[in-house]
Amino acid sequence: MNIFVAKLSFDTHEDTLRETFEEYGEVSSAKIIMDKFTGRSKGFGFVEMPNDDEAQAAINELNDSELDGRTIVVKKARPKEDNPRRGGGGGGYGGGGGYGGGRDRRY
Repeated sequence: MNIFVAKLSFDTHEDTLRETFEEYGEVSSAKIIMDKFTGRSKGFGFVEMPNDDEAQAAINELNDSELDGRTIVVKKARPKEDNPRRGGGGGGYGGGGGYGGGRDRRY
């Protein structure tokens, strides 16, 4: 299961994130997302756990818990295709969605 972890302290390291989740079972990976321009943490990350029962236990126990002085949010990550903010499509003047331009609009 892929787990989304938000509201991380900017001082939290991937090793700390991994160790926190390993208390509930095997962790395949732990990744904190970094800003590509500043190199600073964006305050969120992802943890992958191969056993869904262990992952769910970690979510249940760690959501709204404290890590490095911050109350974190922990939940099952949604697949990328489910995130409407990502990817192309629509919007903008003359684009595939949204207004699309032109004076003769018909509703």
